[in-house]
Amino acid sequence: MKRYIILSLTCLLFFSGISAQDITLPVPQIEGGLPLMQALSKRQTLRTFSSKELDVQTLSNLLWAANGFNRSDKRTAPTAMNRQELEIYVVLSTGAYWHDAKNNVLMQKSTEDLRALTGKQDFVATAPLNIIIVADTEKQAGKEYQYIDAGYISQNIYLFCASEGLATVVRGMVDREVLAKALNFSDTQAIVVVQTVGYQQ
Repeated sequence: MKRYIILSLTCLLFFSGISAQDITLPVPQIEGGLPLMQALSKRQTLRTFSSKELDVQTLSNLLWAANGFNRSDKRTAPTAMNRQELEIYVVLSTGAYWHDAKNNVLMQKSTEDLRALTGKQDFVATAPLNIIIVADTEKQAGKEYQYIDAGYISQNIYLFCASEGLATVVRGMVDREVLAKALNFSDTQAIVVVQTVGYQQ
């Protein structure tokens, strides 16, 4: 009973507008899901999203699948020369967060609802989750690799969404300068692509 109350309070803080703190995500569930060939057969791009929020367990599973650590020092998505130059930021109604993949914590970077800044399509402002894939240009092996490596992360997201019955679309149409300024990015942080995730409307 005590555990249920704590979990309920965590979810309430996470999804209410009053959240202004880092969020420790639950341990990702890495068992189950569709077999690979079935997930591939269901992989698709969808551009209509319900405003229904993702629960914290699904969010944790998604971020692990996207670019989490599946070994002590290696991730679910490869990078050229193992530079691991890509990081994930998530934009929710409660604010913007950096996903600390090593500790599975969402580190809050803004308390504002910045979803409308994550793209030029109308749905980005109301979809529950926009994922920003960001390259550290000081760590990358070469600029051309950031696009290839971001593609691995994006496909991981697509396959997770196919397995879980979620809608997703990867997008390049974003005002990178405006979004980077809102998130207070440094000159070495480059927004590669943004991907929207949610339940299909």
